[in-house]
Amino acid sequence: MSEHNPQSEQMASDAMVKNLVAQATAIWPQEKALFARYGQPGRILDLACGTGEITARLAEMYPQAAITGIDLDPAHLARARERCGDDQRLQFAVGDAYHLDAPDGAYDLVVCRSLLQSVPDAQAVMNEMARVTAPGAWMHVLVEDYAMLHFHPVDLDIDAFWKHGPRTHAANLGVDLEVGRKGPVIARAAGLLEIRQDYVVVDTLRVEPEVFATILSCWHEAFATAVAQDTVYSLEELDACWAAMLQCIRSPDGYAVWQVPIVSGRKP
Repeated sequence: MSEHNPQSEQMASDAMVKNLVAQATAIWPQEKALFARYGQPGRILDLACGTGEITARLAEMYPQAAITGIDLDPAHLARARERCGDDQRLQFAVGDAYHLDAPDGAYDLVVCRSLLQSVPDAQAVMNEMARVTAPGAWMHVLVEDYAMLHFHPVDLDIDAFWKHGPRTHAANLGVDLEVGRKGPVIARAAGLLEIRQDYVVVDTLRVEPEVFATILSCWHEAFATAVAQDTVYSLEELDACWAAMLQCIRSPDGYAVWQVPIVSGRKP
């Protein structure tokens, strides 16, 4: 565990590597349309790029752009380099989102996905992203919110599970798993203009159920033990709750949905 990444052990796990693929598969088909707002940036930062799943998609979307992927985990970056091949427009480097090694206004588009819900000070990270964004350029920030998950029908109280299980565990680490709904406020405090909050809907009608199930299964594998050690739930109770959610996702008579907020704004 590190000060700036208190869930570093879990985020580096093989389960979360698999999860990055599943989440990109589920989210990107809806998310990519939002990029029409940002014009044709020449210099792009993909902050918390992980294994390069979205970096590769950005490279395809912007064939003339130079893209820098930054992440804390060297193993993730090694996978990103392998994922993206020998495209000379792409560079990957270890970096800290709180203190980016880039001058003011270095990038024409800053993309950050699935980071702010895992850091102790989301505002500081948003401020640092704004610092390296060029005047007039855009920021695109996907901020997860784990109170926006719903399942029906289920026999167990899944709303209580998320509140008193994963969200409580995260709060004990100083991390806010409900930060997604706060995106516009954080963006405004960072000085952005033309702020918009969009939502990708990951549900069993829009996304292949097994892709959705993979996301939940990977969270279970990576985080269940830590949550059980830190909350009122035993590991057996956590297993039962995750099993109920997975059954709902996979059932032809069930419905599950995760609303994923994406906040965007332009630097003055």
